[in-house]
Amino acid sequence: MELTEKTVSRTDLLDGRVLKMHLDEVELPDGSRATRECVDHPGGVCVAALTKQDELLFVRQFRYPYREVVRELPAGKRDLGETPEETGRRELREETGVTAGRMIGLGRCYPSPGYTDEVIYLFGATDLQQGETDPDEDEFLEVERVPFAKAVEWVMSGELPDAKTQIAVLKLWQLRLEEQI
Repeated sequence: MELTEKTVSRTDLLDGRVLKMHLDEVELPDGSRATRECVDHPGGVCVAALTKQDELLFVRQFRYPYREVVRELPAGKRDLGETPEETGRRELREETGVTAGRMIGLGRCYPSPGYTDEVIYLFGATDLQQGETDPDEDEFLEVERVPFAKAVEWVMSGELPDAKTQIAVLKLWQLRLEEQI
């Protein structure tokens, strides 16, 4: 069965600093038509930085859409022309002050494929060197060191609701179980 939808028309709705949004009319596989609301995003990166003391570096920050302080791994939006690894290294340094001697690709994820084209690239980071943080001017956060096993417990108990954080923690944990890190 053919599943591909064909774009018939596109109407741009928003051209924001981070997001763009458009409305498409599409032709469905059976020939009928429907509309699709799409959020365009430049993509992001999430980094699970593992210390020699077997801790992961987390940041806590207020996330406005949820109106709560969220604990998550360092992450951020890709800048134009950056590779995912460059973004990961930049975000890790800006948010935690840490630079990584080794970056380990953990794959990518689509956080919500029903309405956005965002792709989040996941990395593990080891051989860490501490430096100074340099957060964005509108970014207020606290850095935490959490034992790796405790982070896995939090994922499994639902105490870490952030999807990119859950995936990166569990993928890095699995690599360690397989003795690849």
